[in-house]
Amino acid sequence: MTDLPDRLCTNPRSPYYDEDLLQQGIGIRFRGEEKTNVDEYCVSEGWVKVAVGNKVDRRGNPMTIKLTGTVEPYLKPNE
Repeated sequence: MTDLPDRLCTNPRSPYYDEDLLQQGIGIRFRGEEKTNVDEYCVSEGWVKVAVGNKVDRRGNPMTIKLTGTVEPYLKPNE
């Protein structure tokens, strides 16, 4: 099994972006709940950034909010 990074982002411009890992399929449990709209996470600091609806900033990037709590990333099983 592949060790998941402490921090991962879905934005290609981020230094924490990993295309190969994202294509495998990453799931996030945040505070015990499955989250599907996570843009970035950090396990050691205990936060996730989630998209806020369809809102975008002036550069066209999705607006996000930072939530703190227990973060558990996992690889999704291949179907």
